[in-house]
Amino acid sequence: MRKFHTLADLRDWKPGPIRLGLLGDPVAHSLSPEMQNAALAECGFAPRYARFRILPNELGEALRLCAERDFIGVNLTVPHKVAGFALVEVEDQFARQAGAINTIRFEEGKLFGTNTDGPGFVRAIRESFNVELRDLRVLVLGAGGGAGQAVAATCALAGCPALTLVNRDFTKAQTLAARFPHRQILAVPWEATSLGKALAQTDLIVHATPLGLQPNDPAPLPCELLAPCHLTYDLNYGPTAFLAAAREAGARAASGLTMLLHQGALAFEFWFDRPAPLAVMRRALGF
Repeated sequence: MRKFHTLADLRDWKPGPIRLGLLGDPVAHSLSPEMQNAALAECGFAPRYARFRILPNELGEALRLCAERDFIGVNLTVPHKVAGFALVEVEDQFARQAGAINTIRFEEGKLFGTNTDGPGFVRAIRESFNVELRDLRVLVLGAGGGAGQAVAATCALAGCPALTLVNRDFTKAQTLAARFPHRQILAVPWEATSLGKALAQTDLIVHATPLGLQPNDPAPLPCELLAPCHLTYDLNYGPTAFLAAAREAGARAASGLTMLLHQGALAFEFWFDRPAPLAVMRRALGF
């Protein structure tokens, strides 16, 4: 199978087994096809799932073409989760609160969107650390992107006792915090002094930026700010500098592989209205 298809391929698309996919940039690293194709095979479904490298200015056309080519659905990843929100009919309250979607179903020419990142994240934290998200004070690094917004909204709606939002563009963190006026949410600048004060009152640190997708990417914060009392979760699911720094500091650390699994299972259920074969999908991801 090719590493990924492009918008040019969609324009010249021929009918075939690929009727599901992941749209984003980059996508070559994604394990979603392995997971979803294992689920499809287990259920005896003929359609297959592939990667599509779609640039930001190509998303609208790509979705239109997918609908015209009789696709069942797609997932959206970086950088499309926020932009995609405005292009679909949003099916659930959580996606509206997050202002982002990651899953689309095509049905009779219409596009229906949902966000499985939030509920997938809750399940991932429970599995990774044997704790409930609602009991944790959480700090989200990278709260301005689609995944970060979904995690922040999840924490706010779960009733976490404290939630701190950090983003390179501070105004984005402030805007997101303002969406939940009745929750205890603090937006802080991305600089060492502010981070140090916030981390002293944090149980769970969530890294939600794309840092880590490339082998030489640096850690998003200084190692000395991390402590053994911290739980650390990286939404990226390969080895990252953030997780290495967390382990060096004695903190408990987990990658985004569990979130990939659970959000993917929920996406499968959104497309097919039947339980996902979770154990098969887990084995396909190698854990």
